[in-house]
Amino acid sequence: MSRGAVIGWGIAFAAFLVYASVNRGEFLFIDNANLMFHEAGHVVFGWAGYYTQILGGTIGQLLAPLACTLVFMRRGEAVGVAATAFWGFENLLYVAAYMADARRSAMPLVGSDESDWTILFTHWGVIQHDLTIAAWTSGIGWIGMLATVVWLAWMHVKGSDTGV
Repeated sequence: MSRGAVIGWGIAFAAFLVYASVNRGEFLFIDNANLMFHEAGHVVFGWAGYYTQILGGTIGQLLAPLACTLVFMRRGEAVGVAATAFWGFENLLYVAAYMADARRSAMPLVGSDESDWTILFTHWGVIQHDLTIAAWTSGIGWIGMLATVVWLAWMHVKGSDTGV
């Protein structure tokens, strides 16, 4: 990985971090892709019972970048690992926004008038903790995205162009 590529990716990651920070709690452009995997997850996990089907949306949107990350790890492509891991952690911001809205139910929904997280948090008896759980989820997302950028820079400094 050339120095120019690392700088380019660093700028792209930094620009997205600024964009996400300015638009905290809002639907980000990448969330259009996340939404497709989310909705597919409901279908894929539909066989496993009602609550698993509801949770399946989030599982689906997290499994997609995880699967891509594992493919790039197997290939030894550090930039691919970083980009898809970053995407996976960004997904947690999207999940957290809906978690934080569980009691308020003000965000737009697809195909339902009750949020997945309203249903799940109520079922689990933690609805009153929606904002706390969302804050932790978002925090993990932010830390993960930042750690991914640091990891990619470290891989460059270490000189690991191939092999993750």
